[in-house]
Amino acid sequence: MSLTSYLTYFLAGYTGLVAALYMLSTVVPKAAFVARALAAYISLITCAIYGAVASIVLRILGREQIAQWTTARAFKYVMALTTGISFEVEDPNKYLETVRPAVFIGNHQTELDVLMLGCMFPKYCSVTAKKNLKRVPFLGWFMTLSGTVFIDRKNTKNARDAMAGAAEEIQRRKQSVYMFPEGTRSYSKEPGLLPFKKGAFHLAVQAGVPIVPVVAANYSHILYLKSLVFNGGKIPVKVLDPISTTGLTADDVDELTRSTRELMLQEIIALTQKARGQSLAVPAGSGNGVATSSGIDATQS
Repeated sequence: MSLTSYLTYFLAGYTGLVAALYMLSTVVPKAAFVARALAAYISLITCAIYGAVASIVLRILGREQIAQWTTARAFKYVMALTTGISFEVEDPNKYLETVRPAVFIGNHQTELDVLMLGCMFPKYCSVTAKKNLKRVPFLGWFMTLSGTVFIDRKNTKNARDAMAGAAEEIQRRKQSVYMFPEGTRSYSKEPGLLPFKKGAFHLAVQAGVPIVPVVAANYSHILYLKSLVFNGGKIPVKVLDPISTTGLTADDVDELTRSTRELMLQEIIALTQKARGQSLAVPAGSGNGVATSSGIDATQS
């Protein structure tokens, strides 16, 4: 039997299993968690393969800067079809289209944020990622081919070099970067933010480009791993006004990080309140919300 035949049988069986689990979820609600998890996984793998191929073609054509954008859009539509989940982006001033280059930052809730990027990712932008993701089949290949900035969290010197290289790339090619300043997923049931690491802010100041915050409402009603909740639905996302870094230096990064986090937290709470149609208590603050580490590992995780 040929490889093509094996692949066809595998995909047919996988699809049948997912469909059966979706049907079972009408009787056993937890089956929806497994169904959507399997659907999301195969969607991610499929789009990563597509992205690797698209990156090769676009690199040959000299258009590699849009490789991550075109792959992100593919993931958006595939996930809407297979899981029924989408992020609705509110960007009335078209900052995603007009502000370039920039350092885009957002809150990091769960693995589903990959889909959030799929729905809002700017056209001439790349993510940053942990260096160990480079070795992941398909996803790592795509990231490498499409110009992802890899950061070695275990090596401060290399991480700083990566930031310097990213700043140079931003300036030379007008290439934006998207980062998660929390550095890891929060998995929070209620709207909130972990302390921010400072890498994204150092990068913006070093490159002399604006910071554009992008906030997603808390979506624990859609995905909450502790309770095995994974539902379909729409999640609101809002693009905030750009924050200028003109004239700022490394000495201003702490205050820039603190004030940006405070602004984003307020907007996340307001957006979640609007989505849920109810008032929410403001979470208690912890210090100034700025991580005490160097913050180099503020990255895609």
